[in-house]
Amino acid sequence: MSSDIEEKQPNVECLVDNDIEALPSKHVVTKTRAAQLARSERNRQKALLLRQSKLANQQINKNDGKTSVGCTRVVDSGAGFLIEENPQVEAKKMKITEEPAPVIAGDLTICMECDKPFLDSYLLSTYDHPVCDKCKDTEDKHSVITKSEAKETYLLSEVDLMKREPILKCVVRRNPRNNRWGDMKLYLKLQVENRALEVWGSEEAIEDEHEVRRKKKEDAKLKKFNKNMKQLRKEVRSSLYSVKVQGHQHFYGEEQHIGGDEYNKTCSTCGHQVTFEKM
Repeated sequence: MSSDIEEKQPNVECLVDNDIEALPSKHVVTKTRAAQLARSERNRQKALLLRQSKLANQQINKNDGKTSVGCTRVVDSGAGFLIEENPQVEAKKMKITEEPAPVIAGDLTICMECDKPFLDSYLLSTYDHPVCDKCKDTEDKHSVITKSEAKETYLLSEVDLMKREPILKCVVRRNPRNNRWGDMKLYLKLQVENRALEVWGSEEAIEDEHEVRRKKKEDAKLKKFNKNMKQLRKEVRSSLYSVKVQGHQHFYGEEQHIGGDEYNKTCSTCGHQVTFEKM
């Protein structure tokens, strides 16, 4: 590729030497060379991306391949020599990251903020939000919120965040308050607001639902408070009075002889009779 550039350069110099009137100054030659160098640099970048994607595909094919028992497998190291692989040793599993395919001018993304094309950005790769890095505003417009905050503020459920199409992307981070707690899921606030409008229809509907839920919480608290106060009054009133429980005391009359050694007597209050013997 570089040889093509070197072959074209003498032609431009000959043209300048033979036909000086056609080219007014050396600035034209310099501009032409700069354009050729820029074109060659773009071609070189595309070639590097193609090579990286081919190497990634080769690595995937190697891991998918099977090694027969008793045979030596030869692996291309990619550095100009071959490596014999020992079939007795199990190869460690490697994480393969697929390199992106070379980007063509038509595949560029248009930024929503500045309307300029760009190749890649943090918001695009992380949240699928087409905004370039220059226009990223993490303090205000492109700030993030936690999953619990999205549920409480925008009244969204698990289904709205994780199952409703299109599924909102998030970033998982460790909880800064305590490492033993569950990981935090950070959502893009702008996308959460749009999902809330999609679910509830308008901001007024969200505010009305907030008011309804707030009133239900207040009614539940009041009901619990009244129940506790009623129980407390019962306990206070019961402690003011001491209940005296006394058993019935019998008052028996005179003893009456029944026969033999047996006698009985009767309570004058309740009529209870007692039979007994006398020796």
